[in-house]
Amino acid sequence: MTAVGERGVADRPARRRPLRPVTVGRLLAVSDLHVAYAENREIADRLRPGSADDWLIVAGDVAERFADVRDTLARLRDRFATVVWAPGNHELWTLRDDPVRLRGEERYRALVAACRELGVLTPEDPYPRWPGPDGPVIVAPLFLLYDYSFRAPGTATKEESLRRAYDAGVVCTDEMLLHPDPHPGRDAWCAVRVAETERRLAACDPAVPTVLVNHFPLNREPTRILRYPEFAQWCGTERTADWHLRFRAEVVVYGHLHIPRTTWYDGVRFEEVSLGYPREWRRRGEPNLPRVVLPAPTG
Repeated sequence: MTAVGERGVADRPARRRPLRPVTVGRLLAVSDLHVAYAENREIADRLRPGSADDWLIVAGDVAERFADVRDTLARLRDRFATVVWAPGNHELWTLRDDPVRLRGEERYRALVAACRELGVLTPEDPYPRWPGPDGPVIVAPLFLLYDYSFRAPGTATKEESLRRAYDAGVVCTDEMLLHPDPHPGRDAWCAVRVAETERRLAACDPAVPTVLVNHFPLNREPTRILRYPEFAQWCGTERTADWHLRFRAEVVVYGHLHIPRTTWYDGVRFEEVSLGYPREWRRRGEPNLPRVVLPAPTG
């Protein structure tokens, strides 16, 4: 696998497309809205389509409380032609002050049921086919979790990697709030999700490219720039490292890292579409969201 820089870097793969005006039917994306913060909730309320046919991908971490996730997705579904949701880790947290006390698999299934009531597509639904410019593509929302295989530098086992993170004081809150019930661990839940998702993707029409949507990056390369490399073990699984090639991805959409950017790996465009916490996006200036996934950006 070869990492090839960010948008605008000279060695980016040459995929020049003719300039075109914005047309109907764009595929847009956002993640990590974290609407528990008032400033982020205002940004989520300002998200609007450019046309009546725009689709919106929401790649996880809408909120922590069940009602906030449901209410935010409901408002987005009222505005966009189609909303596609893939869960992040924060939706799966069980907080003490959340009236919905479900944990693990039960919580995930309840979120899926709520989305279906709203008309929001989830990883449990048939993958939709987006017919717009630069399409058609199969839009595949994924729920895969992580298995600690993005280990801390210089460690050989999950236990050693976790010990390094605890010693450094870099520990994901999932260890306290994301319960894997009824699975014995988050890594075991990840193994189940990867196997089931791999089967479904392999059954997709091989003539149609995909847009793979997952909260966590599908390979480790995007995590190389993390300020605290110990955190990478909560960011994905090595089992999906080649999925962008195996499953014919036109674009891979992800979030979680709170480092919005465009990168290229093996000639495939990866879009991190996160908003992040106010203290993070304020340093970058007013966020330009949602991000356009397709038609492919030009220039």
